[in-house]
Amino acid sequence: MHASLVTSLLLSTFLLGSSSAEVKPGSSAPPPAIALVGGTILDLSNYGRSSADVQDGVVVLQGGTIVAAGPRKSVKIPAGARRIDISGKYVVPGLTDCFGALGKQAHANAYLYMGVTSIIGVEGRPRRPDLYLKASPSPRIYPLGIVGYGERDGAFVQTAEADLAKEIETAALHGTKVLLIHYPITPDRTAQIVKKAHELGLGTVGELGMTRYDEAIQAGVDAFVHTVRYSIPIAPPELRQAMAKAPFSQQPTLDFNKILLNLSPADPGLNQHAKLLGSSPVSLIPTLSLNYLDLPDHRNPWLEPAAKLIDPKEIFLPANPLTGKRDEDPEIANRFSQVAQALMRVEECYRQAGAKYLTGSGTTAFGTLPGVSLHTELELLSRVGVPPRQAIAAATSNFGETFHWKTVGQVKTGYNADLLVLNANPLQGIENLKNIHSVILNGEVLDREKLLTEAH
Repeated sequence: MHASLVTSLLLSTFLLGSSSAEVKPGSSAPPPAIALVGGTILDLSNYGRSSADVQDGVVVLQGGTIVAAGPRKSVKIPAGARRIDISGKYVVPGLTDCFGALGKQAHANAYLYMGVTSIIGVEGRPRRPDLYLKASPSPRIYPLGIVGYGERDGAFVQTAEADLAKEIETAALHGTKVLLIHYPITPDRTAQIVKKAHELGLGTVGELGMTRYDEAIQAGVDAFVHTVRYSIPIAPPELRQAMAKAPFSQQPTLDFNKILLNLSPADPGLNQHAKLLGSSPVSLIPTLSLNYLDLPDHRNPWLEPAAKLIDPKEIFLPANPLTGKRDEDPEIANRFSQVAQALMRVEECYRQAGAKYLTGSGTTAFGTLPGVSLHTELELLSRVGVPPRQAIAAATSNFGETFHWKTVGQVKTGYNADLLVLNANPLQGIENLKNIHSVILNGEVLDREKLLTEAH
């Protein structure tokens, strides 16, 4: 992602989705309430460690907000409410993709069809298109902004310390909700960015180079992105420095891949780093789905119904729609496969150490598809041992808890009315998150089949 992303974000005003509808004198009355009656409300709080599910529950929605949620015997359904019987079904918050691109209406429809009601939006060609902000319907878009540096004479130059706070304020004013702290940012500037971001209610994500990951934890960065990036501390100091200065250069990447391929799960450096990540407040965004096509037992993502909305030409390094594999040299494919499996082993070490997670697909890079690949990410989290409830929390409630957003990701009074009604219990299999009965966005029940046929 390039620093010019800041410019494009600051030129747009983003609608982040109000959590309530204000009724002013003379305005029309709010829409009738909707009552979801009889389903099981899954408890995903405390990073998925709580389990106070509500059976035979009622969820009342009005004006884009959950106005009541709890057992049928204790929730009063307003007169005139539209009742929807969901007996035998399960209610969870809408899913969030923490690292997703959305380039056109078809992408928005694909996300929504797959139950993704929010994205933290990223862009940066050629891997990802510019964010398309005029889609309707659309998931809520929480834009990811880059601050703190620019490019001058082919080199990255940090923003002057005196100007950094104003730069962050301007980004927030124009709708940015999460800041990406990137490779050129030094530890002192990282601490400055985090302090100002938190004052303004913005989340922070680290994809780091000049700032070490332990320094970022001390500074209070909320989340780290990409297993392959937040694993850099296991490399020797000289390689860490080379990757910090040139993170996308071929030779340091090849050298680090060799380390990954020869790394034992018992490696002391790996386990020390895993202990640091697992014991810290930080959440991890592995984006394992970026390597999904390199794993030997992957499925063809183009077989998902939502995939028919997507043009393969819009995806960076897509799978062949017929084979489900990339059209590449077998030797190269084998090398990538070995690296992908090594990253899964490394992530499993972090999970065993107690790491907390957020889901991000990396769409539309390396064959990832809007909506579809968020479920791939959930599948891969399950493969490294994340229990189903904690995996679902990684796609829902953990966002509110990690970024301190008080209306995001839970089925509770006062939260955004973005919900999924599921036909099967996702605690019995994460794949049941795709067995969707209804998608509710901002308090409105969407026509899922219409999403597949209308994407202008």
